[in-house]
Amino acid sequence: MTTLFHHVSVPRPPGAQSAAQARDFYCGLLGLNEIAVPASLQHLDLVWFAVGSGELHLFSEEPRDDTSGRHFCLHVSDQAGVRAQLEAAHVTCTDTVVIPGRPRFFTHDPFGNSIEITTIEDASAYNKGV
Repeated sequence: MTTLFHHVSVPRPPGAQSAAQARDFYCGLLGLNEIAVPASLQHLDLVWFAVGSGELHLFSEEPRDDTSGRHFCLHVSDQAGVRAQLEAAHVTCTDTVVIPGRPRFFTHDPFGNSIEITTIEDASAYNKGV
C-alpha cells in the first residue's frame, strides 16, 4: 500500500474579502497557484491552492481563538528569500528551536493560521522511519 499526503484544510473568515486576502497571501507572497474547486463544492466558499503534488484548502469558518501548536509546514527552495519577502510585506516571522540541517521559522497567514517555513538542506537525515 502506498500512502501519500494529499491536502491540508485551514479556516478563513467567510466572504469575498478573506478569499481575496487568501489569494494575496498564498499566491502573491508565497507563490502558490490557485486551483479550481470542484463544481460540486463551489457553494461552500472555498479557495484551493496547489502545493507541489498536494493541496492547501481554505474553508469558510467564523474566527475563533486558537493557542495550540497546530500548524502546517511548507518546504521551500529559498527559505531565507521567502522570509525576506514576508518581512518586506510586514508579515511577522518568528525563529524557533533549531533543527540541524533544516533552517526554519514560523509565520501566520492573515487569518491567524500558523505556518512553518523550512528548507531541508540534508534530506538523508530525515524520513528514515522510527
